[in-house]
This record gives sequence, C-alpha cells and structure tokens, in this order.
Amino acid sequence: MGRSRYLRAVHPGPDGGLDPEAPDALRECLVRVSERIGRPAVLVAMDDLSAIAVSRMAPLLTDRFRIPHQPDNLPARVADKAELSRLCARWDVPHPETVIPASGAEAAEATWRLGLPVVAKWSRPWLLPAGTGLRSTTLVHTTAEARGLYERSAEAGSRLLLQRFLPAGPDTDWFFHGAFARGGHPLLAGSGRKELSWPVRTGLTAVGRWLPDPAVEEAGLRLADRLGYQGILDLDFRRDERGCFRLVDFNPRPGAQFRLFTDDFGLDVVQAMYLDLTGQRVPEPVGGPGRIFVAENYALLAAVRGRSLPRRRAGAGSGPSGGSAPGGVAAGAGVGAGVGVAEGAVAAPEPPLLPGGRRPEDGSDGPPAPRAPRAAGPVRGRGASGPGPSRPTPKGERGRTEPAWFAADDLGPFLAMLGAFLGRGLGKGARALRGVPRQGRRTARAVVRAPRQRAQPPAASRPAPPEASTEPDELVTR
Repeated sequence: MGRSRYLRAVHPGPDGGLDPEAPDALRECLVRVSERIGRPAVLVAMDDLSAIAVSRMAPLLTDRFRIPHQPDNLPARVADKAELSRLCARWDVPHPETVIPASGAEAAEATWRLGLPVVAKWSRPWLLPAGTGLRSTTLVHTTAEARGLYERSAEAGSRLLLQRFLPAGPDTDWFFHGAFARGGHPLLAGSGRKELSWPVRTGLTAVGRWLPDPAVEEAGLRLADRLGYQGILDLDFRRDERGCFRLVDFNPRPGAQFRLFTDDFGLDVVQAMYLDLTGQRVPEPVGGPGRIFVAENYALLAAVRGRSLPRRRAGAGSGPSGGSAPGGVAAGAGVGAGVGVAEGAVAAPEPPLLPGGRRPEDGSDGPPAPRAPRAAGPVRGRGASGPGPSRPTPKGERGRTEPAWFAADDLGPFLAMLGAFLGRGLGKGARALRGVPRQGRRTARAVVRAPRQRAQPPAASRPAPPEASTEPDELVTR
C-alpha cells in the first residue's frame, strides 16, 4: 500500500490494535487524523472489524468524516453469521442449511443430520482470540470434532454454527459487489465468478471474472433494499448441486477483488461511494462485464496446484493493487482505498477528474448526454427478477485484466509457489523413473524400441532360434 500511486499520506492506527468491544482508541486516533487533515474526509472501512467499530462510533464522527449511514448497528448484524442465517430465512434468500447447537450432544447429532463432512463456523469470527488455534471456518469430518468445537464456545467468544457442506467445483463460486446510496439504491453493482482461488477452492480470489448472472444480482439487490443498506458490500455465493446460488458470507465493506468491478472510465465501487458521500452525481457506469482480475502470484500458485490458468485477455487495467483481504480504514479522495488513512477533502473548487479524463456530473448543468443502450452492463436500479442461467462471455468479446501484485514483504505466497514447482518437478521425476530398467534411463523420448531386424541366412544353415525374451531390448521413457 505504501507504494501505491493513489496514496498521498499514511497515518498510524491506534496503539495496541483495534478492540471491537472498546473502540475508544480508534475514535481518538481518527480524531487526531481529522485534525491533521484539517477538513472533513470520506471514511471507508476495509475490514469487518473496522466496519463494525466505525458504525458504532459514527454519531461521534459525523462532523469530521463522511461516513455511510448504517442504522441499528447493521455491519455487526450482517457480519454475524447466525444473524445472517436468520435474515436469509426471513427474506427468502437461499442459504446453506444451518444448525446452531445448544449443547455438545446437539452438535454431534447435527453433523449426522446434515451429513458429514460439515462446515463449522463461529458466528463472530472477529472475536476469536489469537494463539488459540481456532479458525473462523473449519471442515468437520467426525461427530467428535463437532462436539469438541462446541465445548470451546466460551473460548471463541461466540456461538458455533454447523452448515451443510456445498462441494466446490467449476462454476460454483460467485460473488457480488455493490456500492449503495441511502435506502439501498445501487450506484454500481455487479456479479462475478471466481475462476481460481488460493488456497485452491477455499480461499481468496486469485482469478475472477465480471460475469452477470440474474440470480446472484437479484439476491444482492434484494438484500441491500430490505436492509436499507448504504455503503459498500461484498457477498459470497456457492452454487449447489441443483444449480441454486446460496449466500455463504456477507462482508459490509469492499472485498479483496473490488477493482474487478470497474467500468470503462475507471469508476469502481469505492469511487462511486466517495462521489455519493461528497454530494456529487455518480456517472452512469459504462461497460465492465468481461473484465478479469488476476492476483498474479496467487493465480500462478493456484494454477500449479489446481487446474490450468485461464487465458488472459488482451489489455491490462490500471488501479490500486488488490487481492489479499483488505484491512484497516481508509479515508480519502476516492480514487483508491487501502490500509491506513489517506487525506482527502469533501469539497473542492473543481470536481475531481475520473480516470480517462471524465469529470463526475454534479447535476448543475443538466442531465448527462444520452447513451446508446447496451446489451449487458453494470447493474443500476433493480436487477432482473428471478434466477436464470449465467451468461457465458461471448467468443471474441474484449475484456480487460486487472493485475494485482502483493506486498514484497509477504514472502509466504512466493515460497509456497517455489515449493510447489520444486515438489511437482521432483514428483514427476520420481514417477518417470519408477520401474524403468536401468538401460532405459538414457534419453527423454517416450518410445519402446523393437529389436532390430537383421538379414536372414538360408533356411538350411539357419540355427534354431533361442527362446524369445518377454522384455524389449530397450525401454525408453519420458
């Protein structure tokens, strides 16, 4: 983040980190930042914990920052996986079958009823203490594991949920990003498919594609409308064996791959939120579907361990790096967001230029010029109602690739990638040499050479042939 061309200044966070139950340290830190900036700035939380803390202290910061209005402690409610399960049931949003056990015996019984393996989640993962070995999500294979996890509920600080396991596979993992004005009105929204992830089939997006799907878009828009959501959200869906998209996670902040949802002029969900909070008109999005997000190092690692990397389309998008889970709080001018706090003024003599040289319309000069209708584009207003088949990217449709390299001080992905390559090479060599006769280890061509034919002597003088060997005279393998 410190090397981003969108960053103007960095302000240190609260000493000792952020305590979700005692956000006073964050409030004091933000007050100091506001005094340094000298003008109100837009505040965008970049992880669940920050979103919850900022929402709780929003009434105390309204004179210093522009913050999305989130009523009734909304970020904490939707980030709580138990509350999210109830909201989905109330509003008929497909969700994995979920059980909240009240005892260890109920946890063991639920695993049998749901069918092993079972996904175990803590309802408030941000409360998990460090150093305990507890993970926000665990795949449980036995009833004893489920009972053991339940017995650690007090240590985890929240309730245990057990969910039916939805197997991963091609075309199963989807996501929805959106920026919303007051009352759940969409400013910019879209659905996408996770092509590759790291760890494979379970982790963050390594390769993602902006691909409209009516069912995913309708579910995301319906949730935002029912909640009266203002701000940015990131939803994760998984398609079950019957083709139904089920909501598995609700993140009340920008997702790791938010730059995937960028229109042809560089407008993304963070920038749209900035324009709305500063009283400027958000331009109508132009283009976008077909765009690809690639986190190069994770994508290469996932391709080595998983399947082949999809062919990248021509052209490379520009923008801040993304990919790993965002963290911290960003307050800034809206062209990018990331860890820390970046200065930015709410009001300026001239509206800021968007990428591509376009200025946002502030409404003072009348409505924008009409545009020709498009066959597909970013979601504005209500999406198509009801589920429908996903639209494959038409052959020959041009897309853009959003590259995302991660910080050089994070050596974990590089070392894992190097280990994967070395391990694959050693394993391949061992498999090739296993069972091959020594005389056959001289070349790398995969052929079996038959005995050479020699000129035959006359039948009368030809001796009786020796017993033929069952082995070829030379076996050469790759």
